Amino acid sequence: MKLLVVGAKGQLGRDCVSLLQAQYGITGLDLPDFDMTSETAVNSAISSLQPDIIVNCAGYTRVDDCEKYRDAAMKANTLGPMLLARAAHQAGSMLVHISTDYVFDGTRPPPDPYVETDQPHPLSWYGQTKLDGEQAVAVNTDRFVVLRTAWLYGRHGGNFPKKMLQLALANPAKALRVVNDQYGSPTWSHRLADQIQKTTACGCHGIYHSTAEGYCTWYEFARRFLDLMNVDHSLVPCRSDEYPTPAKRPVNSILENTRLKAAGINVMKPWDVDLQEFVATFREELLLEARGR
Repeated sequence: MKLLVVGAKGQLGRDCVSLLQAQYGITGLDLPDFDMTSETAVNSAISSLQPDIIVNCAGYTRVDDCEKYRDAAMKANTLGPMLLARAAHQAGSMLVHISTDYVFDGTRPPPDPYVETDQPHPLSWYGQTKLDGEQAVAVNTDRFVVLRTAWLYGRHGGNFPKKMLQLALANPAKALRVVNDQYGSPTWSHRLADQIQKTTACGCHGIYHSTAEGYCTWYEFARRFLDLMNVDHSLVPCRSDEYPTPAKRPVNSILENTRLKAAGINVMKPWDVDLQEFVATFREELLLEARGR
């Protein structure tokens, strides 16, 4: 079987290519060679490759920048998925599309999680464009899976724990304020790639939540990561209103993998278990990268 990974150079895309190549004939596409917001490029690539499965890991994920560059965010998060869905439908391909916890407003008191049947209500332009992308996929093809994930981190690309590591190494004594009143489930991109593999093999359809089990705050996530890395730090918990950002974040980003569990294919582990494995596997590489070596 042939599988196409869109956004193959990104954090999740690289893990998907690495993990899924043992099972599928893999083709990876990404900018600048492939622009999924170009109808001509999308139709040409999919009609030529004729993939059995398309995994869309691409998107405009810089949440605060989405508020400023709204057209770019809409193209990447809504138009691109729509074009992929149309081309997938024409080719008879299955489309796996990655979405986000930001489709919810997070007003539910934590730790009560959001399930797939809860009504979305985005707070940010990023969340709105991702919700519109979900809906565009559902309207334009009948062979699709949307996987909503949250707080993604991994070995490749930029992410929250890497940034915390870089800041802590630069000045261990400097107080770093980290939000301690937003809750979510840090999800390892490698584990999500494994979940994608299981999902494509089971004939699933529709929207599924796919995050690590359990939850924490951003502060707890950062502290646990730096402790596991054995890096000195001076983290200070703060409230969201003490750290204002252009985009409003959900207070509660906890998702429950209800449908994956009902299908018997949930492979997601507790976030702390995955974080320990992540650090055990990549600690030296992460330190070298954070020190600019």
